Amino acid sequence: MAWVVLIVAGVLETVWAVALEASKGFSRLVPSLVFAVGLVLSMGGLAYAMRSIPLGTGYAVWVGIGAVGTALYGMAAMGDAVSAARITCLVLILAGVVGLKVLH
Repeated sequence: MAWVVLIVAGVLETVWAVALEASKGFSRLVPSLVFAVGLVLSMGGLAYAMRSIPLGTGYAVWVGIGAVGTALYGMAAMGDAVSAARITCLVLILAGVVGLKVLH
């Protein structure tokens, strides 16, 4: 169960990161609220998962999922540059996340 919660918390990291950008420095109410709720749920999920997953593994997986999700969102919806090199780097991050899970 901890791994499922950790994955959801990583996805919520993407949610709050996207909402943070959309809040325009907390000047827009709805994205600011989405940011706050997403942040609390993401951190809460990470804290719960780290009860049974080692600190380094849990944090690295959480950050990796959030970083890849945020980068993919940026490329798909925000016009961030897409290149073979960027995609390769994201795949390598995902490989590290999977590796940490397998080695756990």
